[in-house]
Amino acid sequence: MLKKAILFMVISAVAFTFLNVLVKSLHNFSVYQIVFFRSIGSLFFTLPFLLKNKISLKGNQKGLLVLRSVFGLASMMLFFFSLKYIAMGTAVSLRYIAPVFAALFAVFFLKEKIKLIQWLFFALAFSGVLVLKGLDNELQIEGVVFALISAVFAGLVYITIRKIGNQDHPVVVVNYFMIISALIGGVLSINNWINPTGIQWLTFLSLGAFGYFAQLYMTKAMQLGETNQIAPLKYLEVIFTMVIGSLWFSEDYTLWSVLGIGLIVSGLVLNIVTKQSKK
Repeated sequence: MLKKAILFMVISAVAFTFLNVLVKSLHNFSVYQIVFFRSIGSLFFTLPFLLKNKISLKGNQKGLLVLRSVFGLASMMLFFFSLKYIAMGTAVSLRYIAPVFAALFAVFFLKEKIKLIQWLFFALAFSGVLVLKGLDNELQIEGVVFALISAVFAGLVYITIRKIGNQDHPVVVVNYFMIISALIGGVLSINNWINPTGIQWLTFLSLGAFGYFAQLYMTKAMQLGETNQIAPLKYLEVIFTMVIGSLWFSEDYTLWSVLGIGLIVSGLVLNIVTKQSKK
């Protein structure tokens, strides 16, 4: 069971990596158009699933479902914007600060408590951010800001999903997200629409597939294995993305970049392991 969970998480990390690569390769297109195709592609999977299993598309907690979708859309757009300015591995690492923001929001909105040792690990992760921007002069500030604000909205997504709980099917939650993202992304991309040609069509259509299966296999992995054993493996995405970014896009990572990314990932992994082991 554990081996299968590990395999599923690795597959998820690979799928997320290729999603990042595809988005980066579409740098000539507007972020809104990329969001549109990313969302439409996933709807080809979510809608048939819900209809086949006779699950209501409306959901039970419509207000929270819409709110989660808006937060998710903002996070996705900002992350895609960040990829236009900074290396993929750096952008992914900064986005993964989201659990720190989620924990902070949980203190205020869900009245949860954070252990002292967790604050230490959060500080370790944030020190990585400071190393990245403070000591790596090659990083563009726009990309860093976009990625960090994306992480803030991702943290709000986590909190909203916690509030939704088991009241709505996970695919209903994702379906809401994709419908709202497709509508808003489609409208915003009208003025700057560029018709894809040749292989660009395949790239656009692949966005939704990679995004859907990345989420699917991550969910399957978390269902099969213990969180403290499986969750840290999602940070393989950072390593995979850095390697492919270097080979495919000739992205350069300075020593400070690698150190900063290492601090971020270490702090987040230690937080997951500590939080789960003491439950």
